[in-house]
Amino acid sequence: MGAGALKEVEPTNVERQRWLALTEKALAGASFEEKLVSHTDDQIRIEPLYDRAAGAEPLVRANPKLPWIVSQRIDDPDIGRAKAQALDDVAQGATGLSLVFEGAPNAFGYGLPRTAQALETVLDGVPLNRTQIRIDAHPWSRAVADWLVAFLSKRRSDPAKLNLSFGIDPAAIFAGTGRLRMSIEALQASMPQSLAHFFSLGVPGVLLEADGRVFHNAGATEAQELGTMLASAVSYLRMFEDARQPLVYAAPHIGFALSVDQDQFLSMAKVRALRRLWARIQETCSIPASTANIHAETSFRMMTAADPETNILRTTIASFAAAAGGADSISILPHTIAHGLPAGFARRVARNAQLVMANESHIDHVADPAFGSGAVEALTLSLCEAAWQEFQRIEAEGGVLASLQQGHIQSRVKAASQRRAEAYRSGERAIIGTTLYPLKGEAPVETLAAERRPPFTEGVAVCEALFPVRIDQSIGAAP
Repeated sequence: MGAGALKEVEPTNVERQRWLALTEKALAGASFEEKLVSHTDDQIRIEPLYDRAAGAEPLVRANPKLPWIVSQRIDDPDIGRAKAQALDDVAQGATGLSLVFEGAPNAFGYGLPRTAQALETVLDGVPLNRTQIRIDAHPWSRAVADWLVAFLSKRRSDPAKLNLSFGIDPAAIFAGTGRLRMSIEALQASMPQSLAHFFSLGVPGVLLEADGRVFHNAGATEAQELGTMLASAVSYLRMFEDARQPLVYAAPHIGFALSVDQDQFLSMAKVRALRRLWARIQETCSIPASTANIHAETSFRMMTAADPETNILRTTIASFAAAAGGADSISILPHTIAHGLPAGFARRVARNAQLVMANESHIDHVADPAFGSGAVEALTLSLCEAAWQEFQRIEAEGGVLASLQQGHIQSRVKAASQRRAEAYRSGERAIIGTTLYPLKGEAPVETLAAERRPPFTEGVAVCEALFPVRIDQSIGAAP
């Protein structure tokens, strides 16, 4: 991740010089920089042509011999409907369920009721030995984790056959709701005891998750999202140390969740960069490297209210990028989510898009298909450098929770969101179906009848909340 990384990926050679000469002739005096070079939100330079990367190493999923997990969101406030959705999703090919409870930053106003009964009802009849269960980051995730452990004990499930993620992420909760149920000092003092409790139970899977989706959907750049996730993961390592748990055993219990959007190559690079960054963190801590466990969800901020069918194209590209980038599990947001709680058809389209990619296109049959690609390798390395700088910035501010409490992270995310919105308003960027080629008339959109759930307002520690904002909303093109 040094300053010379880009030059290593893109060596100068005779063929490139010939191409540059032909390009200059074709441009007829126009600027090469203005016409053919673009930049990401982090000002990472994107060249029009790259040579094959030399000396690159493959970055693969935790278990590259198995396909990624097709994870379906279960977020319906109606428990009966939610149970039917879960059973239908599993019967029709889903291999994972993401349980989203009310009050979660990623619930987008809906979510399962926050009760043990809701959890048990939804999971009743689900084959737990072949279905990954994820709990989305939630203000009461500690209680939900206890409910899940109790339910598994009641079912007498074999822990060795389970794939679980408890979604405990204080930073994502703090940022997404603006509240923590206890002070930062009390949280940092109590977490080690809770972690030790879970270790004593021998519960498998991801205990703590560094969730970048809250920051992405509020407008963060790719490097800001990755850097914040790294800061969260490092804070967990410190907590494990306080719990007197050897980091070599603790690191595999830390997972990651990030957003992927319609920028295919940048999203692929983001997933790959996270793997490289996590390996770097473990190396710095003198821990034998364990492969990052990465859950990818398609971006909420890229979804549009106008011409919602275009969202199917966006989410398909995003999920392809996540799969090709090496995500371990993927969840697609249904294309009607900007209009309300998605109904059965939108949920089925979201599920089947992944099943087609896995079972018909066989994307998982190649481990790290981007390996050696000059463009993707250059983006991966540049993202690593930019994310590492953001991580160091957050650490200098006292860590992720302190930085959030002081508003530093929020300030940078809001500035990035405003710059992006201005690019769309000015016409520098366009949204198909919204600012470019809008429909003359919109067809009715089917959604489920559901009351929006109130936001989480309890807490002792307070900060400025980062709420999800779609790009079409931020530019005034949607309600």
